[in-house]
Amino acid sequence: MNKFTKVLIFAIALALPAVGQCADAGSKNEKSSAGKVYKVSELFTGKAALDKQKVTVKGKVVKVSGGIMDRNWIHLQDGSGSSNRQDNDLTVTTTQALPTVGKIVTITGTLAKDKDFGSGYFYKVIVENATIRP
Repeated sequence: MNKFTKVLIFAIALALPAVGQCADAGSKNEKSSAGKVYKVSELFTGKAALDKQKVTVKGKVVKVSGGIMDRNWIHLQDGSGSSNRQDNDLTVTTTQALPTVGKIVTITGTLAKDKDFGSGYFYKVIVENATIRP
């Protein structure tokens, strides 16, 4: 390897951590340990392919309910989707403490499609056993 190639490789290696920091700051190419950070509407669109897969989504907490069926329940919205198509509000379950309504959080959990809990509680898409990060 010539001197220029070594310097170029070194410079690229130094730049890589900065790219990761930018992604954590909310860029469109945001990544997490589970891979891609999805929009809420993308989870509804891709529910068949994502069923039983770990997914990550970032959104605003719009509703919380605690201690139902030994879980805490969160509703997230991120501005994607529409209420007419019913693909703008994502239900998430977790055993972690409930975040405050209005807070922006990133969750990672297992997507389930067409989940029926009975008694009229049916979800086209739900993310279960989620971990929550601010």
